[in-house]
Parts: sequence; structure tokens; C-alpha cells
Amino acid sequence: MEKNTLLRLSVAARACVHSQQPRAVPPQRPFTTIPQGTSAPASSSPNAPSNRSTNDPFSSLGSLSMALGSKQDPSTLTSLPQHLAPPRAAVAPPHHLHVFSSKHNTHITLTRPDRNPIIAVSTGNLGFKKAARGTYDAAYQLGAYMMNRIQQEGLLAKIQKVELVLRGYGDGREAIKKILLGSEGMSLRPRVVRVTDATRLKFGGTRSKKPRRLG
Repeated sequence: MEKNTLLRLSVAARACVHSQQPRAVPPQRPFTTIPQGTSAPASSSPNAPSNRSTNDPFSSLGSLSMALGSKQDPSTLTSLPQHLAPPRAAVAPPHHLHVFSSKHNTHITLTRPDRNPIIAVSTGNLGFKKAARGTYDAAYQLGAYMMNRIQQEGLLAKIQKVELVLRGYGDGREAIKKILLGSEGMSLRPRVVRVTDATRLKFGGTRSKKPRRLG
């Protein structure tokens, strides 16, 4: 019993001594007064915010969000970079030159950007009859006639961009390519911005026609 009471008294005495010791206070930085009209010196601390340039995209994002929050027109902001500036007027859509070449005929149609036709011709318009309409020579003459007619009607001034749409795998497909790469298509070739293959592919569907067998 005496040992236990002595042990308790010693523990209580130590706790009392520790509670009476003064705690260490961290040193405080002295306050400095900045004269009026002068700017504050830059802080050397790594966590201190730095002055960002006007080319910083994040500062531009902040100004853009502030403008949107205050219902201000973003086009009036002069510090926006090019990738954050409001989009300009939409680019004019191209005209379309459709070439449908089958085993029996070749059709060429020039359409406006809204798909309304301007010129539509086929090898039958040039006087080719029956099996002659599906030949390579007929398609070549049709392509040359189409290029000549575009120039005569003054459509090159209105056509800025052209999309070539190919459909089918007849002889007229290669003939039109030769026309555009040759001297006949020299005026229209720089305006071609896209070449599209619109050949239709069948996935299942109805039963095909019975193949013709001779002999």
C-alpha cells in the first residue's frame, strides 16, 4: 500500500512540474509598412502567387468566366488568345460533283452546297446508244464536255470548293479521274477539297437476281 501511494505521488508531482513550464512560442515575422504609391516586393516563398502574364491561358480563362458571369460579351475581351477567341464566320460549304458510273452508263451531276442540281448529263446526251454508253471513251468525252460547260456558263467564279463524290465501279470512274488530272480539269482541280466514295454496299437485304448463264 505504501509503495502504491508513493508511486502515485511521484507521478502527480511530475505532471505538476510539466504543467508549470512555459510553452515555446514560434517567432513572429516583423510587420513592415509599405509607403503609399509603391508596390509590394515579390515574395520569395514557393507558395506565394506569382504575377502571370497576359498570355497565360488560365488567366484568360478567369477573365472569360468573369465576363460570362457578368453577362459581358466575350468578343470585347482583348486578352483572349486565339484558341479561346470566339469562332469566326462559318466556312462556306463546297459544291458537289457526283459521278455515277455503272456497267451500262455514266452520269455526272454538279450540285450546289444544298444538293440542288445545276448541271446533270449522261453519255446518252452526247449521242451514244445502247452498249456504247458504258464504254471508257463515252465516259471520257462526257467528262470533257462537263468541264467545258462549267467554264462556258461561268460557274468557276461561284465555285470555291468542290467535293468529288464517286459511286460505282464502271469504266467511267477511271475516265473522270483522268479528266481531272489532265488538261481538261486544270481549272477545276485546284478547287477539289475532298474525294468521297459513295458506292452502296449491301448487307444481307433481298435475294439477288439470278446470274445470267450463256451456253
